[in-house]
Amino acid sequence: MGYRSYVRLLGLAALGFAASAAAQDAAKMIAAVEGPRVAKEGEQARTLAEVMTQSHVPGLSVAVIRDYRIDWARSWGVADVETKTPATNETLYQAASISKPVSAMASLKAIQDGKFGLHQDINTILKSWKLAGSPFGGGEPVTPYTLMSHTSGTGDGFGFPGYDPGAPLPTVAQILNGEKPANRGPVLLVRPALTASQYSGGAVTIEQLALMDAVGRPFPDILRAWVLGPIGMTSSTFEQPLPKTLEARASRAHGSAGESREYRWHVYPELAAAGLWTTPTDLAKFAAELQKELAGKSTLVLNQANAKQMVTPVGVGDFAVGFSIKKYGEGWYFDHSGSNWGFSCRLVGHIAKGYGVAIMTNADGGGALIEDVLNRVAAAYQWDVLDKPVPR
Repeated sequence: MGYRSYVRLLGLAALGFAASAAAQDAAKMIAAVEGPRVAKEGEQARTLAEVMTQSHVPGLSVAVIRDYRIDWARSWGVADVETKTPATNETLYQAASISKPVSAMASLKAIQDGKFGLHQDINTILKSWKLAGSPFGGGEPVTPYTLMSHTSGTGDGFGFPGYDPGAPLPTVAQILNGEKPANRGPVLLVRPALTASQYSGGAVTIEQLALMDAVGRPFPDILRAWVLGPIGMTSSTFEQPLPKTLEARASRAHGSAGESREYRWHVYPELAAAGLWTTPTDLAKFAAELQKELAGKSTLVLNQANAKQMVTPVGVGDFAVGFSIKKYGEGWYFDHSGSNWGFSCRLVGHIAKGYGVAIMTNADGGGALIEDVLNRVAAAYQWDVLDKPVPR
């Protein structure tokens, strides 16, 4: 054997050893997440399976980020209580309001490319519809910055219930005007921009229309070309209704008791606010890419300056552009939860360190389970959210 061949074999052996060690470490972390744990002082230790049963959640999928990459992904339970189809890492869930930060990245990409300005009056961007009464009371104009940070002054403050499959779907303008067949709205200004924070799906829907008007393409196409495709989110789509080719992979919606609903899921034409179908693995890819852009390690979608807009609070409330920014223990995190009809989920990532988690469930009552899983992952990896800070 020649020297080069020998060196090559040594390199391959080292790579194989490293991969094996990483797999063993991930297996230990999964076992720690699944095993008995005391959630609160005085309570009995429960396994993850026991928490799922007590929370009445049929299906759970999780993907963990470590060192700016996916460390592992795992699924438990079933995607559909009627068919007993197992939940897998390829099962699609509705991301609900986690659609908002993914959509925000596309708008920041448009801003980065000079399509419009972050602080530009939204009525100078909109072409197919105008926001009446802006600026409110002669105050600050409504802009993409205020719409995506829930400080625009829109007073809807509601989520979207979705539509039964096969029901007529409203256009974006009908949603904003509250015109039939829309089941919510209208979206109106009730205060000047940047004077208060009020969570607003309607505001994000205005930004959806502005992006479409500025780029001149359907919203799902923009997101596929600018965000989902480049990041490698191959199991994600903003198409509503869900394409027939993906229906077999999609989880069913379940009620708070874990029961099946009369329809497999609802349809959400409010794409930017609630329309993403995805997996925890794809959401983890999204979060890891943002973390790399924040650290100056990537410019795949955004440069560092524009990425920072997603984690820099506007000063009114705790939202930045797209994400809520929260302090847990010693660490600062970007965070967003989601709740559609029959689905609950959450995405959390450390702003300055390359770790986080994406958690998705197929039940209305998934919130308590999600919080438990988040704490299990944080404890296993010794995140800053531990009750006892990690020694420095």
